[in-house]
Amino acid sequence: MLALERPLVMGIVNVTPDSFSDGGAFLDPARAIAHAERLIEEGADLIDIGGESTRPGAQAVNAAEEWRRIEPVLGALREAPVPVAVDTMKPEVMRSALGAGASMINDVNALRAEGALQAVAASDAAVCLMHMLGEPRTMQIAPFYDDVVAVVGAFLRERIASAESGGIARGRIVADPGFGFGKTLAHNLELLRRLSEIGELGVPLLVGLSRKSMLGAITGREAGERLAAGVAAALLAVERGARIVRVHDVAATRDALAILAAVKGSSY
Repeated sequence: MLALERPLVMGIVNVTPDSFSDGGAFLDPARAIAHAERLIEEGADLIDIGGESTRPGAQAVNAAEEWRRIEPVLGALREAPVPVAVDTMKPEVMRSALGAGASMINDVNALRAEGALQAVAASDAAVCLMHMLGEPRTMQIAPFYDDVVAVVGAFLRERIASAESGGIARGRIVADPGFGFGKTLAHNLELLRRLSEIGELGVPLLVGLSRKSMLGAITGREAGERLAAGVAAALLAVERGARIVRVHDVAATRDALAILAAVKGSSY
């Protein structure tokens, strides 16, 4: 159970060779563990470990390879002072991660793979259900929506209901509108503009905007130069109802959230 009186910061640890921002930087387990520990020192409320890139055009990896990347990092963080999430679409990786102490499954496929819902339901872990149009290899090929907010909201509502009917209590569920996952820049901006409508689903919202290509499209900056844009996007998301922001730059995001809280007359 996470206290959500204030927005939480989820720090990203990608143990992949091909993630869009930091692919290969933390493929070595020792470097990944040290990075996670550094993010915790900077104030991360949660850590999210991913062993398979889901950037646009990314190629899938098999479950054995994905778990080989994740296992040593998750094992080293088992006694960490914050919960650890595992970012995976695969039921077999979910079961292994939950057995090894993961507190949350972060699934860009919203538990649609056969056996995924059952894997999470059999635990007491939290789950994040995300909207994605298609799958990573094809999701950015001419995505189209009549009303992106309505479509994303309806999808997440159905997945929340499915999770509940499958034995996952609502208090364990978080929803993510999936910025950049089968959306154009216009779709992403409309989602952010109307994020409070997605918040009417009745579960906490998790938002991942950090260093994404939509920020580069607006600023003209490469992924490693998008810190300021990412912090601004995180603040806009929190002001519109996000309760968890998934970021690469934990310290800067926390500082910005502290300023926002002070302006609103509270402490962070």
